[in-house]
Amino acid sequence: MKIYYHRRFLKHYKKRIFPSSSLSKRFSERLSLFMVDSDNEILKDHPLTGDLEDYRAFSITGDIRAVYYIENNEIHLYDIGTHNQVYK
Repeated sequence: MKIYYHRRFLKHYKKRIFPSSSLSKRFSERLSLFMVDSDNEILKDHPLTGDLEDYRAFSITGDIRAVYYIENNEIHLYDIGTHNQVYK
């Protein structure tokens, strides 16, 4: 599958994740794992509800989530941040 990065994701990644080299590294590791095995238990992938009911999320760390949706067999990364930041 091909990955697309939404403008919102890129903005929040640059602000929230990129300044921390450990978070950047963890995101890269989890994204690689997601691409190989999206059902891996480590990712805790799950569907969202409410305003984000068409989206899914997987865990980067205990509190950091990557929100995405799949369209036409393409992954669209929509947002990234803490639980409170992405689910508000």
